[in-house]
This record gives sequence, C-alpha cells and structure tokens, in this order.
Amino acid sequence: MMRNLTVALLLAAVALPAAPASAQTQPIAAISGTRLDVVATGEVMRVPDVAHITAGVVTTAPTATAALEQNARQMASVRQALRNAGIADRDIQTSAINLYPDYRQDERTGGNPQIVGYRASNEMTIKFRDIKSTGKILDALVAQGANQINGPMLAIDRPEQALDEARVAALASARARAEIYARASGKKVGRILSISETGNVNMLPMMRMRAQAGMVADSTSIDPGQQAVSVTLAVSFELE
Repeated sequence: MMRNLTVALLLAAVALPAAPASAQTQPIAAISGTRLDVVATGEVMRVPDVAHITAGVVTTAPTATAALEQNARQMASVRQALRNAGIADRDIQTSAINLYPDYRQDERTGGNPQIVGYRASNEMTIKFRDIKSTGKILDALVAQGANQINGPMLAIDRPEQALDEARVAALASARARAEIYARASGKKVGRILSISETGNVNMLPMMRMRAQAGMVADSTSIDPGQQAVSVTLAVSFELE
C-alpha cells in the first residue's frame, strides 16, 4: 500500500506544470553588439568662497581649576573678537575641550613622573564667508589670546552647479573615449547601457599656520587660488 502511495505522489509531481523562467530571474536587456565599459572624470575649476579655520586657546597653571579659569577668560575674548568682526554664531562651533596634567620626571632619581601643573585647551571651528577678511580677523584673534590656529581649509560653499558641470564633462569624456575604441575595432558607438557615479572630489590641501602666544602678524593674507571640482563616472556603451 505504501509503495502504491509513493508512486502516485511521484506521478502527481511530474504532472505539475513547470514554473515559468521569467518568474525566477529578472529579464536582461539583449546586447546585439559588444559591451564597452569606460571610466572617465570630468573636472571644472572654481574659486573657493569660504574658509574653515580652527582657532583655540591653550593655557597652563599649577592647578586644573586655574588652568580652566584662565582658558575661559581668554576664550571669551576670542569669541567677542569674532562677533565684533561680524562672524555669526551659526559659523562658530566648539570642536574640542581638553584638560590634562603636565608631568616632569627627575632623571637623577629615576622616580615616577610628578605632576607639575595642568594644561587646558579649547578649540573652535570658524567658517569665514568672506575670505578677503580672514587674515585681518586672524590677527585680531591672536591679539585677543588665541595661541593655536590651524587652517585654512578652503572650500566652495554651494558646489552643486559645479558638480553638475563636471558630470556633463565626465559623460562627454566617456563618450569620446568610447569613440576611440569603436573606430579602432571597426564599430560605432550605440546606446548607453548604464551610468554609475563612482565619486566626486571637492577639496584642496589644507594650508597650515600655527600662532604662538604674543605673536601678531603685520598682514596675514589668504590667497584662495582655484579649486578643482571633479566627478568620476563608470559608463557602459554598446558598440555596434
């Protein structure tokens, strides 16, 4: 009886219609020619219109409380100098606050290091929307007690239009390269099968400057120069 039931189940399974292949796999567009994959970069130049600079105060004192209090007083003067220069609060952001001990080791005795004081640091990131005035404001910050200044990082505040121009240039470069391969192989460039944006670049190396306590520059100038905005595309063509 069991054997007859098994045979019946097998026959029923064979009689079931097979599932259509289209229900299991996605349709793939037919390519009648040759597929060519090209990677190309488009680049446009722009003058940076904003600068990001990190400015801060480092203070030392025999006690942690004294170091923090002295630091707070100097930072208050630095913030006021920024406001007097017309820098909006939205363009000033605290980036780091640190307090750590200063050690000294007696090399004659070889004993454990001893705490001889404390060092407090407070840093803020400032966005300058008028690059021409950056140098003058930096001089004012140093005069008000800022003894740590790093930057600037120059950037384009609204790079969308420049990026779109770079995308158009990248696609034109990809097609021009495809034409070269097509001529070399006796074919012509057909339709675009796919476009993929692999990344974009919108930055310049940061210029470094370091302010020391009591130093006021006679004339600190920032030259924006030009900045490359680039987009890289991976494009697939059909060669016919």
